[in-house]
Amino acid sequence: MAIAYAIRRRRLRRNAVQRTFRCRFMSESMCEREFRERYRFSLINIQFILNLIRPSLITMTRRSKAVSPLLQLLVALRYFATGSFFRLIGDSVGLSEATVSRCVHRVATALCGIGRRYISFPTDRQLLKTKQEFYNLSRFPNVVGCVDCTHIRIQGPTANEKDFVNRKGFHSLNVQMTCDAKFHITSCVAKWPGSVHDSRIFRDSQLCSSFENGTYDGLLLGDSGYPCRHFLMTPYGNPVSNEQRQFNNSLCRARTTVEQTFGILKRRFACLSLCLRVSPTKAALITVACAVLHNLALELNENLDCVNDQNTCNGNADVANHVHYVGPDGDGVRVRNHICNNYFH
Repeated sequence: MAIAYAIRRRRLRRNAVQRTFRCRFMSESMCEREFRERYRFSLINIQFILNLIRPSLITMTRRSKAVSPLLQLLVALRYFATGSFFRLIGDSVGLSEATVSRCVHRVATALCGIGRRYISFPTDRQLLKTKQEFYNLSRFPNVVGCVDCTHIRIQGPTANEKDFVNRKGFHSLNVQMTCDAKFHITSCVAKWPGSVHDSRIFRDSQLCSSFENGTYDGLLLGDSGYPCRHFLMTPYGNPVSNEQRQFNNSLCRARTTVEQTFGILKRRFACLSLCLRVSPTKAALITVACAVLHNLALELNENLDCVNDQNTCNGNADVANHVHYVGPDGDGVRVRNHICNNYFH
């Protein structure tokens, strides 16, 4: 009797229909424009991204049919693009809230794993090209990037909750980024609570150490919240001459690229402009993942309508790529005065 029962169960198991998750996100009636609005990427480019991170999304399980890598990526992109609740996204595709959370976490981790390939500071010929692009934009010489911080709102964590309250009164991560003249993110530090000052984040960053050691030849531009260093130019607090005013105007024109980069990033991935209802560690993963996707979107020509053509002016490449300063190293104020007096008179 027991043998017959076992044989019967084996036959039923063999003939049973396997459990599958239908990819309801990909409607046949959805046009290319609607697809891009939902996921910020076209179907072809989503397939390209999937090929980059597929090995990290394959689930080895024998319990049931696993969520496919494509569905995991679509679920995560939908969350990045909307910042909606996990439950709402799960209801639209037939997944539980916990499964959506795992999908977002796995995709974000996979994207961070390829972050160094798509978020890197320019070097060699790329560095010269970046200097020329900034000079064409603002007539500020020898600029290799702009640095600033932006607050990413998060829910109040249970541990060290007060550290994450920023000067504006809400919980956040204070994320430092640098960018080039084409809105590409060239570095991203997403690990500091919202109460930490921008200058502290920069001082403890690997980017600052690299400039201090002479790894990069050029200037960073920052706002008045940063200290003036021989490699980091900030505006004059109270300009008293026409040269200083021109210096400030030129620096401001170049530095707006990082502000525009933040705007484009948060418009493309609305989860960063709303509230990440996850732990600070997961929020940092999601932030870096969105930065990687932002650079991928620029490389794949997935442009938003908020990216406008910039007004440029023709400049001299020799002037753009070199600042001939002779004086004590490490004195940022003297370097700033040298640039002001020799390039903005």
